[in-house]
Amino acid sequence: MEASTMPNSVEEVFEDYQGRRAGLIKALTTEVREFRHLCDPAKENLCLYAYPKGNWEVTLPAEEVPPELPEPALGINFARDGMEHRDWVSLIAVHSDSWLYAVAFFYCARFNKQERKRLFGMINELPTVYEVVSGRKAIKEKQAMANGVNKTKSVLKKQEKPTKQAPPPKEEDESYQDEDEENETFCGICGGLYSGSEFWIACDICEKWFHGKCVKMTPARAEHIKQYKCPPCMNNKRARP
Repeated sequence: MEASTMPNSVEEVFEDYQGRRAGLIKALTTEVREFRHLCDPAKENLCLYAYPKGNWEVTLPAEEVPPELPEPALGINFARDGMEHRDWVSLIAVHSDSWLYAVAFFYCARFNKQERKRLFGMINELPTVYEVVSGRKAIKEKQAMANGVNKTKSVLKKQEKPTKQAPPPKEEDESYQDEDEENETFCGICGGLYSGSEFWIACDICEKWFHGKCVKMTPARAEHIKQYKCPPCMNNKRARP
């Protein structure tokens, strides 16, 4: 396990959260085969760790008592062969989200009320690991069409940034905030917000959008694909009996 440095601001804690979250998503989507192989039920209690730089590791829990940081779920390897693959991965995703929140709020326990509130708001803007893995945060096709994206050629780079309404006054109903969030386009792997300077690709199955780099896809390769399936959809298909 890597040594951690204590973040001292809301931005630093959020950056730490984003890095760990990206590592967990990689382990449970694009690198899930390697992750599954490492979770050998014959071994001792194993945990899935992720680190601020976006890397992940399956290893034994920390020996320190109490540990330096909150610990992730213990014994994830024991249920590997006793559950459907999709259910097993989804369960680990839920536990991983809980661990991410625990680490983030361990760091911000010394922050004041407004700082904690701001941190939670920043975290809540991103889809959870579970939402990414299970496909619950799918981008609707009609939303993509409304923003000038040619869905008939989903492999093309997005040309226009999705429009975003001006934030409503604080005293107005919070339902406006939910509508505003739906107008954003997030990467289905890393959760990053859309940027017109990068290549994106849409899955023709779940209709989610992804950074090309997050799914190891280039514009040249994409031109030869008639129907693109993202890593989570491919994993779900393999898990069916």
